Amino acid sequence: MRFITFARKNQQRVGLIGAQDQIIDLAEVNRRYLKGGNSPFLASMQAFIEAGAKAVQVARKAERYVAGKSAEEQKKLVGAGALLKSSQVKLMAPIPYPKKNVVMLGINYREHVDEGARARSLEIKYPEHPVFFTKPATSVIGHMGKVIHHKATERLDWEVELAVVMGKKGRDIPRERVYDYIFGYTVCLDMTARDLQRIHGQWFKGKSLDTFCPIGPWLVHKSALTDPQQVRLVCRVNGEVMQDGNTRDMIFDIATTIESLSKGMTLEPGDIISTGTPSGVGFARVPPVFLKPGDKVEGEVEGVGTLQVEIAEP
Repeated sequence: MRFITFARKNQQRVGLIGAQDQIIDLAEVNRRYLKGGNSPFLASMQAFIEAGAKAVQVARKAERYVAGKSAEEQKKLVGAGALLKSSQVKLMAPIPYPKKNVVMLGINYREHVDEGARARSLEIKYPEHPVFFTKPATSVIGHMGKVIHHKATERLDWEVELAVVMGKKGRDIPRERVYDYIFGYTVCLDMTARDLQRIHGQWFKGKSLDTFCPIGPWLVHKSALTDPQQVRLVCRVNGEVMQDGNTRDMIFDIATTIESLSKGMTLEPGDIISTGTPSGVGFARVPPVFLKPGDKVEGEVEGVGTLQVEIAEP
């Protein structure tokens, strides 16, 4: 199941991608046809995730209801605003304004560590423990959004990542139970101002400018991704492949990452954890390549989807 947050008639709605990429307005189908009333957990993606299995059950019921209708009956659903074409809506980030900072994992692919060390003439050293940093909610944008090429940077770079969205509250989560706490997966583009990253001596500032955390295009339920540690990641700039990796090459897999992050720290439903990027970033190329206004960046994660943004003037 692919869950989306979309805007229609200046309203934020929670939807499900159905057959032929039609969009099921979950609140509308539930209220009109499933006699579920105005269920509060369908008001936002955050509330939906917090509701857990109950919300997913309602979504499955709505999906079956629409799929069981004839073409003529589906036209009536369209007329009622319960079933929509993708051209009728604007996709937002699955969680448009997260309650907490997005947690990012740095230097989590060996080849990315290698290329970074070579580019800066440093000794290659792999981390012994996961390296975390965060991005604020103000950096989050959605599919087909515009990443601002802020005047603060001259070295805007790309990184494609698989992001995990938590579905249950937990602390000190053992690795063998990590997947019980996950709700689903999405794509993250970790946009980075390399010059700010260097002059400030840490990663937060250079990675946290407004619009620097595109997420989307949707949130895939964990049941739809059999093995998140065996999926391909690809980043394209203006159609050219720049990164091409696989999650099996992570230094710290998802279970290890969440076990480590949750030690003494409570993770909650809706928390977003992005798991690092493979090699192929711009600053490590010879010569280095950086983004400019007008460039289009695509981040694709196999089994999840393709997130596209455009670099825009400040």
